[in-house]
Amino acid sequence: MSVRVTELANGLRVATDTMDTVETVSLGTWVETGSRDEAAEVCGISHLLEHMVFKGTERRTAREIAEEIEAAGGHLNAYTSRENTAYYAKVLKEDIGLAVDLVSDIFMHATMDATELEREKSVICQEIHQAHDTPDDVVFDLFQEVAYPGQAIGRPVLGTEDVIRGFSRDDVQAYRQKGYTAPATVFCAAGRVDHNQLVDLVGEAFSALPNTPRPAREQAIYHGGDSRIERDLEQVHIVLGLNGVGYKDDDFYAASVLSTVFGGGMSSRLFQEVREERGLAYSIYSFLACYEDSGIFGIYAGTGSEHLDDLIPLLADEAQKVSTDLGPEETQRARTQLKASILMARESTSARAEQLARHIMLFDRPLSVDEIVAEIDAVDDNAVRAVADRLFTGIPTVSAIGPISGLESHEALAKRFA
Repeated sequence: MSVRVTELANGLRVATDTMDTVETVSLGTWVETGSRDEAAEVCGISHLLEHMVFKGTERRTAREIAEEIEAAGGHLNAYTSRENTAYYAKVLKEDIGLAVDLVSDIFMHATMDATELEREKSVICQEIHQAHDTPDDVVFDLFQEVAYPGQAIGRPVLGTEDVIRGFSRDDVQAYRQKGYTAPATVFCAAGRVDHNQLVDLVGEAFSALPNTPRPAREQAIYHGGDSRIERDLEQVHIVLGLNGVGYKDDDFYAASVLSTVFGGGMSSRLFQEVREERGLAYSIYSFLACYEDSGIFGIYAGTGSEHLDDLIPLLADEAQKVSTDLGPEETQRARTQLKASILMARESTSARAEQLARHIMLFDRPLSVDEIVAEIDAVDDNAVRAVADRLFTGIPTVSAIGPISGLESHEALAKRFA
């Protein structure tokens, strides 16, 4: 296995996945702080902080950050999710030192200038408005909120305009100091990288990161429910879901195979039955939204309002049929799809660094490809049927936006999964 992990004295973990056949390195910090770690009064602050670190540090202006990475032919970026925030770069192998310096500088030494903060709050509010204008974004935010009502994991990653406008520099700094700690941080690299060299670089650059534990998270508790917005659109956007599995659940791999069988590609049941055979939707797929302690099995469909009477019963019927008429060729095809996607991702330094970080944050160790493939291969027809029986029952979550007057009630939908 090409992976090595070293824990520094302050608790920060450094992991490398060496690829001797490439000339580049993807590297970065992943911190176990995301939108589910926010109190309601600071909803959106993780994402705002992610934006602000690029606006200047004690040693670099925002322009200098951009110019230095691009002068080396590399790129520097970030994202915020519900469970973590990532700051990452991709560079040529000889520029690893520069990349570590840039990532550590924005991660630890951003100045959070008050003028820049006001400007960036306006930018994020525009981003929120743009999301509100995109119905297939809105429907997923509605879905998350009603699945996990009153919980941080159910609130939007972007936050709300009223809350964003109210943040001060002190708010952002205090949030960073609380969440950005060494034990909550993983520094990962994949590509043409020497592990010992990287450990030395990261150890020096992040030596001042405090060794304080990550604050405990509230348990995510799925509830289910209904949220609908009538809007004058050409299509109805619907998300239908049920209580799913987390990454650490024993049924995770079986649920992954089930999702692939059910709505994971052009050969899946939903695509073939809903789109190809009946023409009821242009876009139709299933998904697993997994977290460390919870998850949702969901279905998205975009359809004309005239098809609602046929589409919703069909989705429920197809869900109930999986556990009774699943064929071995479907399970085999789904297993092969999953394994192929994992193996193809191995050709990307960025994907390998991301996967390494995720494994260490979730499981405190890297998982080998052989281990993952063996778990997938162990999923047989009986395991898929059993997880279908487990997941396709209970209180559904339904969100919809568009001309929804013909969509049956939540109570009627719930009866279909009773």
